Amino acid sequence: MWCDAVSVTDIGRSSEQALTSEPGRSSEQALNEACGVFGVHAPGRDVARLCFDGLYALQHRGQESAGMAVSDRETITVVKDMGLVASVFDDRTLSCLPGDIAVGHTRYSTAGPSTWQSAQPVYKPAGRAGFALAHNGNLTNTEVLANKAGMLPGIITNDSDIVAELMAMAFPPDHPEQAGERAEAGGEGPGALEEVLVQTVRLLEGAFSFVLIDADRLYGVRDPHGFRPLCLGRLDPADGSTDIGWVLASETAALDVAGAELVREVDPGEVVVIDSAGPRSISAFTAEEVNPKLCLFEFVYFARPDSWIHGREVHVARRQMGERLAAQSPAVADMVIGVPDSGISAAEGYARQSGIPYGQGLVKNRYIGRTFIAPTQRDRDRGVRRKLNPLRASIKGKRLVVVDDSIVRGTTTKAMVQMLREAGAVEVHLRISSPPFRWPCFYGIDTPNRDELLAASRSVEEITAFLGADSVAYLDLNNLLLAIGAPADNFCNACLTGHYPTNPTPESLEATTPADSKALGFPQKPQEPPAAPERSAAQEPPAAPERSAAQEPPAAPERSAAQEMDLAGALPGG
Repeated sequence: MWCDAVSVTDIGRSSEQALTSEPGRSSEQALNEACGVFGVHAPGRDVARLCFDGLYALQHRGQESAGMAVSDRETITVVKDMGLVASVFDDRTLSCLPGDIAVGHTRYSTAGPSTWQSAQPVYKPAGRAGFALAHNGNLTNTEVLANKAGMLPGIITNDSDIVAELMAMAFPPDHPEQAGERAEAGGEGPGALEEVLVQTVRLLEGAFSFVLIDADRLYGVRDPHGFRPLCLGRLDPADGSTDIGWVLASETAALDVAGAELVREVDPGEVVVIDSAGPRSISAFTAEEVNPKLCLFEFVYFARPDSWIHGREVHVARRQMGERLAAQSPAVADMVIGVPDSGISAAEGYARQSGIPYGQGLVKNRYIGRTFIAPTQRDRDRGVRRKLNPLRASIKGKRLVVVDDSIVRGTTTKAMVQMLREAGAVEVHLRISSPPFRWPCFYGIDTPNRDELLAASRSVEEITAFLGADSVAYLDLNNLLLAIGAPADNFCNACLTGHYPTNPTPESLEATTPADSKALGFPQKPQEPPAAPERSAAQEPPAAPERSAAQEPPAAPERSAAQEMDLAGALPGG
């Protein structure tokens, strides 16, 4: 491993390796979240190892690639590669990353291929040492943004690239930091990146939680709906130092692992700037533009159970979901089991409310990633058996209530039900701690088209028959919101109801079938005119008589290169 003293060093696969690595996933994916982000500003501390700890705690949010960027106030060094955090970083790698400020990223892609080029953070050489950006979410107007940035489709790997390019283009050429001068942190007004960031985020539509660094500062920003979480934490001064450290992270669990204390959640539409004077807040959007809509599935599935959101521990909320599910949809059974990991808390609640004993029925292999990473459904079915194994002595001859967080396509759930029956379960009653997943998400959850969603066009009875279960019941939306204990208006439930908080874009429409698009009230694409009916040979008109060379019209004069350019400039989009 090496660390060059330049503005940026990408340590990882070579370009040749990157081009020949994973070509991208098929569209057959299950419910997946986008990414985890982590940033730290802590003078006197080993920020690379703090960042490693934070990313390790956020590994559940992305398992395709991991990376971090570290600033020593003069240069920014970037390390990123495909794989898990622990496989990308080791002691030798981390020792090559001295500095006071760092940003890190774990990725599961919802936009762009799964390749080394798509790994983050994204670096741009604008300013005294450049800047690095990490993104959690999904933008819905990338085509418009790419056109604005002048980026061709073939060079775009993900929407984070577009944002970084727009910011680099907007960087003022006459700013002192662009000329290589150091701006006094907190003393002489905003840095160039701060100005550019506030300007750029107003162009974006969709979901985004960004964490960025330049030479001297750490930045965090959430979209005006707050679709994706971001929180601020405080680190006590290191031994022998009086400097307080500050941390930004997707979840509070990452603050705990890094030894930071939660201060608060970053507000929707807020930009947080952290320098040697501490954090300060900027409103990038007007009060009218801010409309909090945190993704409901942060509570249901994505967040770790030990994380806190809206002042509530996720484990407690999930346990309440199970309790309300038991009251709403009881079952006659001998044992309640949860599907590890996100179904465990709800299963405990179901058992407590119903009085049915709680037990362990499935063992999870802790050394295998989430099954949705497998590229095909056949591979994911195999992945279910590699990941989960039944405790046969525990479940044989028993009627089971099996609690899980959600069902998307249903094929992996079907494989699990079959596996439990083969292990001796007499009955399998599925209880799902969220409502049916019926609509695609455009804000950072990698979901299939609606016609591939199990609940989109099937009744509960049809779902039960497809899965091979004895019964299936979902927690209704009202009970889900009561279990979370926060105002219903503060959440996005579009994947459950089809009510989207933002206007659709042409790119969003690609995720829906024409029927779904019409049902949602989206603008309809123009229909192709019907093809003309084929004519029989008898109906064909007689062929035109051939003309001699003398009758041929004269050839059009050739155009010069300059004329070709003029014509191209006159075409739409030229």
